[in-house]
Amino acid sequence: MIKYALLASALCLTACNSGAPTYITSSSAPQATVDVSATGQANVAPDRAIVSAGVVQEGKTAREAMMGNATLMTAVFDELESAGIPKSDITTSQLSLQPQYDYRDRRKPEIKGYEVRNTVTVKSDDIEQIGPMLDALVRAGVNNINQVQFTVKDPKAAKDQAREDAIREAKSKAESMAAAAGVKLGPLLSLSEAGGNLRPQPVMMRAAAMEMSSASTPVSAGEQTLSVTVNMSYGIAE
Repeated sequence: MIKYALLASALCLTACNSGAPTYITSSSAPQATVDVSATGQANVAPDRAIVSAGVVQEGKTAREAMMGNATLMTAVFDELESAGIPKSDITTSQLSLQPQYDYRDRRKPEIKGYEVRNTVTVKSDDIEQIGPMLDALVRAGVNNINQVQFTVKDPKAAKDQAREDAIREAKSKAESMAAAAGVKLGPLLSLSEAGGNLRPQPVMMRAAAMEMSSASTPVSAGEQTLSVTVNMSYGIAE
């Protein structure tokens, strides 16, 4: 009965002081955390080459330029077929026909001819044969080699390794920070990663600058580095 009387008195006091605002709040201090980041790396040898090459052909008429280009490109495709490159790995990436103008003597520009650019992108998993293939393409009529890119078909294993190294390093860093601060590391609160993609490594080349000889053009794929960065947040144990 006493409890009910006290409750009634409290309600009466609240009603009697209705002019004063009443607030009900709850607050808690932000949780202390240990936030760390680390980057892991893995070196991997490329196992795929992507070649961008083609033929630039000029002619007095559009038909002459197109026919000359078609003749040379047919030889290029035959050469790629002889090298064992399947058609599914050959893609026409550019085909353009543009008039060429004469701007001399401040006269009204006149068409002096036409230029055709026909470029193919070729994928090959035989790295050792890229040099000889480039030489064969030039012999077949290619006069414009844009670039050779080296990449990795399946970088998953390298990415997994880089991620594991990054997490191991980040965890060690968090433990060291907690020990130095005199606290005990608590549970993992968040984990995220960034990176992990290999960008094809380009090797810029120009057929016009290549001196053809009995020796094949040397091409080296080298190694590529894949990096993964992780961000980890730990709580602090009480």
